[in-house]
Amino acid sequence: MIHAAIQTLPWRDPGDALAPFAEEPHALLFGGPGEPWTYLLRHPARVLDLGPRDNAFAALAVPHVPADPDGPPFQGGWAGLACYELGAQAEPVALPRHPDWPDLHAGLYLQLLAFDRRQRRVLAVGRGDTSAEARTRAAEAAAWLQASAPPASRAVLAADITASSGPAYEAAVAQVVARIEAGEIFQANVARRWTGRLTPGAAPHDLLRRLAAASPAPLAAYYRLPGRAVVSNSPERFLRVDADGAVEARPIKGTRPRSPDPRIDAALAADLAADPKDRAENLMIVDLMRNDLSRVCRPGSVKAPDLFRLESFANVHHLVSTVTGRLRPGVGPAEVLRAAFPPGSITGAPKVQAMKVIAALEAPRGPYCGSLFWAGLDGAMDASVLIRTAACVQDAQGWRYEAGAGAGLVADSDPRLERLETEAKIDAIRRALTEPPPARAEAAE
Repeated sequence: MIHAAIQTLPWRDPGDALAPFAEEPHALLFGGPGEPWTYLLRHPARVLDLGPRDNAFAALAVPHVPADPDGPPFQGGWAGLACYELGAQAEPVALPRHPDWPDLHAGLYLQLLAFDRRQRRVLAVGRGDTSAEARTRAAEAAAWLQASAPPASRAVLAADITASSGPAYEAAVAQVVARIEAGEIFQANVARRWTGRLTPGAAPHDLLRRLAAASPAPLAAYYRLPGRAVVSNSPERFLRVDADGAVEARPIKGTRPRSPDPRIDAALAADLAADPKDRAENLMIVDLMRNDLSRVCRPGSVKAPDLFRLESFANVHHLVSTVTGRLRPGVGPAEVLRAAFPPGSITGAPKVQAMKVIAALEAPRGPYCGSLFWAGLDGAMDASVLIRTAACVQDAQGWRYEAGAGAGLVADSDPRLERLETEAKIDAIRRALTEPPPARAEAAE
């Protein structure tokens, strides 16, 4: 897999390019508006479907192969889904498994389309043991752009959506606050669930299109597994690794809802930016991520160059910080993933004890709070945090879905306000499922 071939093609919307293949097992789209690159992957050469008895991180290791300097950041390698329960292979904690999802499901992709949003072009990439094999795979990927996209669904996607108990969640928040006051933990991210069924004829890809049109997110992604699908509208980057060993994490902690009134919206943003509780909550996770990255980075290289940056999305305002480092020689994406998984922003501090608290209060999370990722043959990697995400399972009656939203709980958390925060976070998915589509259902570019 030394050779690479790249073809340059005219621009096409990535969502439209995915649409003809959205029901094909192992089709994967990674990256939304706001990111410079989006990737469409099909036809993996190998597939991993691993559970607790398998060494999932070791399975992701590949020989280092240099990338073409004129190509996109991802030029082939592993890509797929790490469910939250994979954390039991990374940290000393027992986690009950989700009945519908493995710890890890990933494919080794040797052909792909890379959508360059800045230059409005598409690159078809092929890798192979010979130059001829690489060119053949690139040509096959280029042909994907010729497939016609089916029209977007105009139907309501779900008749209703059922939330887990609000009072029960508030009671869980109060319990966690008491455990924080007792000194057991400093912070834990505890979530609620929303469940339902898609209407007959609707499919997970319809939800992706609806979210892209109404509330585009930079780490949006879609992954179609056999009988299952993950639809993510995540704004959060878990880890990014460059081929030269630079690593970056961008944890989110701190949230306010958006308002259609500009004055109220600005006041909400200003309140979030100045709130000492939210800043302290964010800083705890920054320290946790610094600790995780120090396991694999050169001594003294881990830093937090940007703290508490206000970032606004369609539905919410967030505080986002940046943690950076430089990997030790010989450390690859699998080792980085293991060092930091599961993401600190959706566990808490100290991480292991927070994970135990979460496991006692929640059902298994599955894809929610895990990661969709790619890990290139050259050592580069990108991985999202699977928040604002629906996990879909197909059965004899069609598609059922489960989505989650959580809140970071600290000593002064108010149970009612934390519940309202979860409802603000899930609102884009709720509206995309239960309301009629906008006049134009395709993603805005």
